[in-house]
Amino acid sequence: MAEKAPRALLIKNGIVFDPLNGIDGERMDIAVLNGRIVEDVPEKEAYVIDASGMMVMPGGVDIHAHIAGSEVNAGRLLRPEDHFKDVEPKTATARSGVGHSVPSTWTTGYRYARMGWTWVSNPSMPPLEARHTHEELDDTPIIDKATYPLLGDCWFVMEFLAAGMIEECAAYVAWMLWATKGYAVKLVNPGGLECWGFGGNVKSIDDVVPYFNITPREIIRGLAKVNHLLDLPHTIHIHTNRLGQPGNWEITVRTMDCVRDIPGTSSTGKRSIHVTHVQFSAFGGDDWASMCSMAAPIARYVNMHDHVTIDMGAVVPGDTTTMTADGPFQYGLYELTGNKWINHDVETETSSGIVPYHYRRKSLVNAVQWAIGLELALLIKDPWKGAFVTTDHPNGAPFTTYPRVIEWLMSVKAREKTLKRVNKRAIRRMVLPSIDREMTFYEIAILTRAGPAKALGLENKGHLGVGADADIAIYAIDPDRIDPGRDHRAVRRAFERAAWTIKEGRVVVKDGQVVSSPRGRTFWVHVELPDWTEEAIRSIGDAWTERYTVSFENYPIPKHYLARPYKVVRKARLEA
Repeated sequence: MAEKAPRALLIKNGIVFDPLNGIDGERMDIAVLNGRIVEDVPEKEAYVIDASGMMVMPGGVDIHAHIAGSEVNAGRLLRPEDHFKDVEPKTATARSGVGHSVPSTWTTGYRYARMGWTWVSNPSMPPLEARHTHEELDDTPIIDKATYPLLGDCWFVMEFLAAGMIEECAAYVAWMLWATKGYAVKLVNPGGLECWGFGGNVKSIDDVVPYFNITPREIIRGLAKVNHLLDLPHTIHIHTNRLGQPGNWEITVRTMDCVRDIPGTSSTGKRSIHVTHVQFSAFGGDDWASMCSMAAPIARYVNMHDHVTIDMGAVVPGDTTTMTADGPFQYGLYELTGNKWINHDVETETSSGIVPYHYRRKSLVNAVQWAIGLELALLIKDPWKGAFVTTDHPNGAPFTTYPRVIEWLMSVKAREKTLKRVNKRAIRRMVLPSIDREMTFYEIAILTRAGPAKALGLENKGHLGVGADADIAIYAIDPDRIDPGRDHRAVRRAFERAAWTIKEGRVVVKDGQVVSSPRGRTFWVHVELPDWTEEAIRSIGDAWTERYTVSFENYPIPKHYLARPYKVVRKARLEA
């Protein structure tokens, strides 16, 4: 039986790290009533947790992890061998499940909750396949989530932008967010996916996309302007052109710089772009033989500018499954490895691909990739800008490796141990051995909780202030008595297995075991538009009929299709 949620809950004597409220390791109590954090509750009326000698943080916030949808399910089908690893046994409160790099839906929710994570953003949803995505998100227990529709290569978006019809494009994007119940605008290899339909790709942000008379730069800038007009809670979320290719660091910096003059929104402030899994976009060299880390110039750019945030896309050695909407990248990986693969084209919207992959410490390229992700986080001075902890699950590694990434970030000793095991030639191509920075628990709380929540515009997530959702993680480690640099294994073990995870005031994990599996919520954005936009959206009807297998009327997902929808309302900055 699932453990019943107490109406009132009191966490006593915990050592609290809550960066959004400036709390850095203070001993204090946290009071919860009806799923929200409050000033106080009577102790005699509350379920009391004694957190003495333990660390208390907000629930973890993952800004980018592929956990649901058609590509994830295809990955499960492609990799039956993945199902024999990390089998989840059935318990009184948890279903059985399988999967190491591409776990089943229930298993995904359990594993996040065990680590103390309570929010996940699913970053890659073909709009045409939104129903499948939401079915899997609804089936993923405990965690709250959101999903990003892929719009960077959508035919209608490119046509509106090429014609300079920014407000009309904004109306269409707002309609797509409503129709797909999406949260943010996602771009993958903008323009390159459409080129892939003709067997090509783009090499710079100024290449022209065939038949659309538009460049990646114009797509990126246009959608950043749309994001501002719609006042969306998150910036545009972009997977850069030339991802995974030697020498791609320059196009990454140009991508960041091309929207420097575009304002953000009421939630994002000066920020106008989030560049995701930057490890894959920080390669130097002219080919694989000369490939090296260029994390330093990317970090230097982020340090100097306020309009950009990034996440790591860290690599952890081991077996995994790569999957992305970047069809040409996946085909290139297939050619490099010879592994089995899938490529897929989604009508007028996007492409995708899947290739199994094993990261090896003794591989020169893989060792450099491992270093790049850590270098990005350690070289960026302000953790509020990134690099937020991700592995681009499952592309760099399964999300269950986050505690290992945290261990490396907090300990030079842990990094040195791994450096002794990697390809020796790779060490000359990275800067990691020269970095002596060791992150604090406060900084880790920013990179795994407060920073991503702020970047996503989540007002009630990522902090423990009054009014916040009572999503709380308690770890059996005393930061006053432990030196993370020396006792790094204890840090990793603590983050692998939360002592308590509390979701909306309900205890869902106790001593690393799932004791309750409630449904999480799915957040989506509804933009209020002026009346004239209805005609602009209806005007695409004839072209829609020619291009799509699904009718315009049947395309949208009704709100009741989501088990626990949570609507985030914004008001567009469009002229009436």
